[in-house]
Formats: sequence, structure tokens, C-alpha cells
Amino acid sequence: MMTPPRRHRRSPWLTRWHPLVAVGFASALVSCASPETPAEVPAPAAPAVEDTAQREQELLSWTLGAKYDATQANINFNVYSSRATRIEVWIYKTAQGAGPAVTYEMTKNGTTNVWSKSVSVATLKASPHLITGTVYYGYRAWGPNWTYVSTWNTTTNSAHGFGADVDSAGNRFNPNKLLWDPYALELSHDPVNPSNADGTVFASGPLHRYKDSGPFAPKGIVLAPNTTSTGTKPTRAFKDDIVYEVHLRGLTKQDTGSGLDAACLGTYKTAGQKAAQLASLGVTAVEFLPLHETDNGNNDTVASTAGDNYWGYMNLSYFAPDRRYACDQTPGGPTREFKTMVKAFHDAGIKVLVDVVYNHTGEGGGWINGDPSTYNVMSYRGLDNPTYYSLTKNMQFNWDNTGVGGNFNTFNPTARNVILHSLSYWKDTLGVDGFRFDLASVLGNIYEHETDTHSGYEYNRDNANTALNQITTQLDPRPEAGGAGTDFIAEPWAIGGNSYQVGNFPAKWREWNGAFRDTFRKDQNQLGVESIKPSDLATRFAGSSDLYSDDGRKPAASVNFMAAHDGLTLKDIYSCNSKNNSQAWPYGPSDGGEDNNHSWDHGGNAALQRQAARNGMAFMMLSAGVPMLTGGDEFLRTQYCNNNVYNLDSDKNWLNYAWTTDQSNFRTFTQNLIAFRKAHPALRPAEFYKTNDNNGNVMEQHRWFKPDGFVPDAAYFNDPSQHALAYRIDATEFGETAVNAIYVAYNGWSANVNFLLPWPGTGKQWYRVTDTCSWAEGANQVVLNPGSTNLIGGEATSYGLCGRGVLVLVAK
Repeated sequence: MMTPPRRHRRSPWLTRWHPLVAVGFASALVSCASPETPAEVPAPAAPAVEDTAQREQELLSWTLGAKYDATQANINFNVYSSRATRIEVWIYKTAQGAGPAVTYEMTKNGTTNVWSKSVSVATLKASPHLITGTVYYGYRAWGPNWTYVSTWNTTTNSAHGFGADVDSAGNRFNPNKLLWDPYALELSHDPVNPSNADGTVFASGPLHRYKDSGPFAPKGIVLAPNTTSTGTKPTRAFKDDIVYEVHLRGLTKQDTGSGLDAACLGTYKTAGQKAAQLASLGVTAVEFLPLHETDNGNNDTVASTAGDNYWGYMNLSYFAPDRRYACDQTPGGPTREFKTMVKAFHDAGIKVLVDVVYNHTGEGGGWINGDPSTYNVMSYRGLDNPTYYSLTKNMQFNWDNTGVGGNFNTFNPTARNVILHSLSYWKDTLGVDGFRFDLASVLGNIYEHETDTHSGYEYNRDNANTALNQITTQLDPRPEAGGAGTDFIAEPWAIGGNSYQVGNFPAKWREWNGAFRDTFRKDQNQLGVESIKPSDLATRFAGSSDLYSDDGRKPAASVNFMAAHDGLTLKDIYSCNSKNNSQAWPYGPSDGGEDNNHSWDHGGNAALQRQAARNGMAFMMLSAGVPMLTGGDEFLRTQYCNNNVYNLDSDKNWLNYAWTTDQSNFRTFTQNLIAFRKAHPALRPAEFYKTNDNNGNVMEQHRWFKPDGFVPDAAYFNDPSQHALAYRIDATEFGETAVNAIYVAYNGWSANVNFLLPWPGTGKQWYRVTDTCSWAEGANQVVLNPGSTNLIGGEATSYGLCGRGVLVLVAK
């Protein structure tokens, strides 16, 4: 079994701010080890029991956040806190630098624990408030650890009422910190930005607890209802998708030759303008790295990686689209522009999938090892820390198996509803078609009482109350055969405990299949070092039934990938012997990164490197399951052996469309191989391939072959010294009429192997679609409709396949 990747994708220093150096929101790493690990602090606390005073809200009628009423004459502010003793809403004319125009005390509903205030728009516009434009707002909260005193203010009496930064119940209230609304539909700006380089204003602890964050804190923006269309959602079955994972900014930031709006490169607007080109490649679903608001506003201020948050896995809001990715950054602009982008993709027949991070938040973890006092108090933590975060048993620290500062308390009904409401908003209002869930096993965590073997939050696939199961119960998973619904894709691991859960997600979930990636990488790049059997290859080619069939899932549960944003690119898997993350800007430096990449530079031979990359692409396109390529892999994009570019917001990390001839040829190879997959439903089976029917009669739907043309026995299948395998699929059993069968041969040896071809069908002959070997390299390496010049022959014809090559034939 593959070990899970280390959580190096957005390393822990992005969550911890040095308390002594006020040089930015993500300034310096205190320690690479999380101070909230179980080895250093007590076991996690059981989640608070939800009684009638904390019951769940109706999923589809949630009212939290700031919303205009039906007449738009009033704004209703609603925020949840079960532990606060007082909450005030502070309303501003401007986003930064000034005090509030007006403040209001909110009223608590003792049944729902929702604090509310309705404010007249006319009153806000009138003297003395004079708020005639955008309404910005935030919250100040008091609780048991910091009691309300009427003499408190943010200037001369900021210490009044202070009891502790954190009390024995885990409360971290601090009225000196202006809190943004967890349900804000847009945020005004990032915490650290060109106007504020001091991240310490958001912190608690003895050095920072009395600092007022109000002038600097992001404010929620009250948005009027928006009617921008997102078009008609594609209803394609997930098994028929070609997923293209890409960073939204990197997709178009330096695309100057495609007729995109030159003033808006790297934004939602130009991403939408790219839809037709992606459709021509064959992409049917674009999967963007996180688009929730994150702290990246300072990325362009210096040409270095210091503090850069490029990938966006430290989310500040689960509702607000990232403002930095909008060309129109005026209030409401990011939402309108995002929806317009979604429509552009929908008009091109492409689904929009979004990578979402509900396992932790951008508030991060503790600043100093062993110090429970100094944490960021920015939103969730200042409103109801024990509700929104999983805590240790002594309630002083975050419980952490994400490696990035502490788990969101996904088993708590209130915190779980934040996730459900966010998903509902993004799919129903913003038009998103599906989601990829970062560290998704955290969403299946329940609290397990201490036992002899473990204690704390542990993954449980079958508990109906986990966020994992509530997502597919309360929302609308897309049916296997296609139709209206949502695609849910898990990254099925986290860190520690029993969090590695590849193949163990509930029904209706798809998974990134890390076993697919590692099996083929090892076989290609570590011959004689890693032990890969023909049966391992066969299982991955045929949809990984070992992982998904036992719980009734289908081949489409397997998202097959060779490379992802997290790690080496497809080119670099075959061009780099190891990571090289210490290069200077603009290639790095980037801390962390997996050491065991199963990569090899093929002796520095560029032709063999390209051949190996063609094999990697072929493995994805010729296997049962759903292929996912990463943006730029279709034209051999490189990250120069850097395998952890989470912080690299530079032109060496954005997609570069100035291609060499070899790159153009590889893109054509990819485009045609995608078209071949789309043309043949036999490569996209709804069910796992059958070798016999229910009556025991042999069927020819799918059959394995040795190079000598015979069916392999168990001894061959389980012999790690064998490195060649072929299979034949009867295309007619999938309704195909243009071809009779498809034959795929893979030679994992370093030297040529002769394959004797199987029976092509009565009166049929084998024709070559592609041979990935270097002799065939060029613009026409994939022939979609092979004719006489591609005729190979009939049964028992011998075909010499080069070392480390893939052959595809069709019978007709």
C-alpha cells in the first residue's frame, strides 16, 4: 500500500506567525513540527454535545451572514456563537484605515444560539452615518475569558475585562480583534496587504492581545442579490470526463498569444476566455485549485517566495471567491466575474470543479511551541473556538492531523453546517459542478473515546453524522449514468492516525487514486528497485477493483493521475532524479516536498524522457476510471524539478505557452489520445470489466495476454520479474461498430519485446493507432482513423515493441 504524501503542499509555516517579527501575516517559521501534535499535548477533547439550544439549521434555508431583506430596505446580520456573552456588529464606510460609522449590540436567540441585528438601510444612509455606498462590517465578541465592561474601548481601555487569552473551556474571545463573518459572501481585502505588513495585530498573547485589528482586518461586504447567469450545467456522467487540474491564476497569467484580455491575465475573466481552447484539447472538466478567499494579496510586492501563498490552501472564507483572481475587484465584482467565467465553461460543455479546503482554516495554529496563549483571533476562533475547531483534551491547543495548524471541527453539527452551506452556495448560486476535497479523510473524523490503541478524532466511513456522509446525503451526488447533480472527489488521506483511506470512502464518492500513480511510476522508473507485478499493472489498468468494487462503487470512483499540482510535473517525473527545491527565485526556494517521488531522468536522454511521458499520458487515457491531467502536462510543462511550488507565484510556475516543436507535438499526442478515449466507450466502462456472464459462459469483454499471445496464469501475474503485459477489449460488447476490438500492449523492459497479437475477430485485421516509442515521434503519432498504411496484420502477427513503450491497435 502506498504511503500518503507528506503534508508539504502548503507547509505549516503558512499557519504560524513569528510573534516577535512583524514583517507580514506569514512571516517566519517558528518550527517545522506542529506544536499541536498528540505527542506533545494531551489527547483531544470530545466535541461539545449539541442540545436543543444548538440544533442544526435547515440546510437549504440558512440565514447566517449579512443579507438584504426582500425589499432591500433592511440588512439582517446573523452570526452563530453558543459561548459568547456579547457580540456587536461594527459597520464601516471604508474597508481599511478608519473607524466604524456605527456599531450595534446584537441579540441572542437562546434556542438557536444565533445573534441577530436588523439595520435600516435608510438609517445607514442618513446623518451622521452617511453610508451611501458599500456596507462593510465585522464583529466584536466577548465571552467567559474576556467579560464585557462598559468602559472598554480600543484606544485607552483595551485591557478592560481581560481574564485569559484562553480559558479552561477553550474560549478565546478578544474584543480587540475585529472578526470577519464566516458567512461573508465577499471580503474586502487580505489581512496582510500592501497597506498592512503587520500580521501581529491579529494575534492574542501577552505581546499582542491589546492591539486593535479593526483598521486592518478584512471586512465582510453586504452584497445585493446577483442575477448573473452561470449557464446550463453539463450533465455528463463522471466516467466520461477528462479532468484538467490547474491553478486559475497560472492558467492565463502569461498567455499573451491567445486573444485573451491583456489587462486581465490571471483572472476569472481570462480563464473563461480560455474555455474554447481547453474544449479543443478534449477537456470536459476543469478542476481549479482553491478559489475561496485566501491571504495572497502581498504576493506581488516583492520578487521572492517569502510568505507567498500561491496555491491557496489557507482559506479565510468558505463563501467568498478570491478577490485577487478578479479583474473587477470592486465590491460584487469577484462574484459577478466568477459566475460569468462559469457560464463560459458551461457554454463550452465543460464542468467547473473547485478544490475546497474544509479540514483547516487560514487562522492557523499556535505561534510558539508549547504556548497556548498566542494564536490568531480573526474569525471562527474569536466567535466560538470549541465549536469550530477540534481541540486537545485540556482545551488549550488545536488537534492537528492536517499538518497545517489544526483541524476544523467537522463532526460538530454547527461547523459541519458551515461546510454544507458553503457547498450549497457554490453549486446552486455560483454554478459549480463539483468539488475536490483536500485531506478529505478529516471530513470523516468522529470523536473516539480513549482506548488502548488510540484516542481522539478518527476516520469512520460509516457514521451517518460525519461531514463526509452528510455531504452526499444532504446534497445531490451525480448519478453514475449522468444527469443533474454534483461530482464529489476526495483526496483520501491526511496525516497520522488512520487517515490514509484510499479505497475506503463511502458510496457516491470519487477518489484520487494514489495507488494508480505510484504503481505506474515505480514500474517505469524503478525497474529492479521496486517490486511491481503484472497483476498490479492489470488491476490499475482495469479500474482498481481491489479498491472500489467491494463497497459497490464503479470504475469511475477511481480518478487516475500520474501527476498533480502537489509534486513533480509529468515531464519532471521522467527528467529529474530527485527534487530540487532550493533554487533561487523565480524557480524557488520552496521548503518541504516529498523525497520519494519514484522519478528518474532516463540517463539524461531527452527523447527517452518524452517517450516515458507519452507512456504516462497513455496509462491515464487507456485505463478504466477517470483520467486527470495537470495543467501544462499536455505540453510537457516543467517546474525545474521543484516538487513543492506552493509559494512560487512567478512566471516560472505559471503556464508558459511559448512551445518548442517537441512540446507542440506532445500536445497533439495528448489531444488525439483524449479523442481516441472519447471515441471508444470500451475504455470508459460503467461497470468493472467482465470475463464471464452470470451463466458461466466465457465472454470476450476484456482479456489479458502475455507477449507470447497466451493468457497469463497466476504464476505469471504474480511474478515481479515479469514486466510486459497486454490486454484486448471487445469493443462490440460496448456498442461499438466502427472497430471490433482494442488491443493495448505495455513493455516495461528496457529492451525490445515481441508481442504476438491475439484474434482480431472474424474477417478483421489489426491497425496501429499509436506506438509511443521514439521512432514514431511527431505530429502524427496518434492516428484516430488508421488506414492501410497503419495495417499491422491478423492473429499471431509479431510486433516488436521498443523498451518502455506502449502500443495501441484497433481491429476492423
